[in-house]
Amino acid sequence: MKTILIAGGTGFIGKTLEKHFSKKGFYVKILSRNPKRDNEILWDAKTLEGSWVSHLENLDVLINLTGKTINCRFTDANKKAIKESRVIATELLGKAIDSCKNPPKLWMNSSTTSIYKEAFTEEQTEDSTVFGNDFEAEVATVWEKAFYKTKNPKTRKIVIRTSIVFGNDDGAFVPLKKLTQFGLGGKQGNGKQMVSWIHETDFARAVDFLIHKEDTKGAFNFCVPKPTDNATMMKDFRKAMQVPVGIPSPKFILKIGAFFMQTEPELILNSRNVVPKKLLENGFKFQFPTIKAAVKDLID
Repeated sequence: MKTILIAGGTGFIGKTLEKHFSKKGFYVKILSRNPKRDNEILWDAKTLEGSWVSHLENLDVLINLTGKTINCRFTDANKKAIKESRVIATELLGKAIDSCKNPPKLWMNSSTTSIYKEAFTEEQTEDSTVFGNDFEAEVATVWEKAFYKTKNPKTRKIVIRTSIVFGNDDGAFVPLKKLTQFGLGGKQGNGKQMVSWIHETDFARAVDFLIHKEDTKGAFNFCVPKPTDNATMMKDFRKAMQVPVGIPSPKFILKIGAFFMQTEPELILNSRNVVPKKLLENGFKFQFPTIKAAVKDLID
């Protein structure tokens, strides 16, 4: 039985991965600041103290998802917490791996497709060398730098650049579904911004695929092959949910709404035109490549 250890695995994506790999016969352990179950191990994500380091010995796969949610207001305090929670935990895991006699065979570390520059027509792949200059791109850049700070020569290393993940329990799908149900599922802003996304099932399947594809390493974009613009995405939501009307949300309305929801409108308005070149080149097949297929599956 292979063992997977997920740092920061109590959130939406962590739960998705735990469910997928448990069904596959893996033994899944979770590093958590507040362990409640038998498979959860205490760590503070800041120091090497405690027994958690010993769980890295002879480990098959380490997956790090640790980090304060970016779905908040970008105050100075929140920006500091977003960066530090990612960088400190990632550097810590690198040091812990180097302390192992038999380190993990594979370390997969989360990042984001927001590392790329904002683009409408030019597709961004793992080969793209020009990154963004906004806060999200800055976070992704320092996060990946922390990942490569330690060499970990005996451990294969993969960066998961995650796009928007659609799932029933959390993430962007839930508010978009509710907006559509209430007749507010029109375009957001001018609707021209590109949206890169992935179904939670395909996210887990892609992680599984790379675990078993032992010659893979480096950064991988986790998103569907064909990004969609926001207006088309919302139209597909309405069609899949059989809602005929969708009132649009102009930019000024989004800014007001974001203020009261304690988040940032840029998370919706920025254009992310990213494609998964390396996943496709390695032969990965998406189960849910379109919005229609994804929404239909998640509402059924």
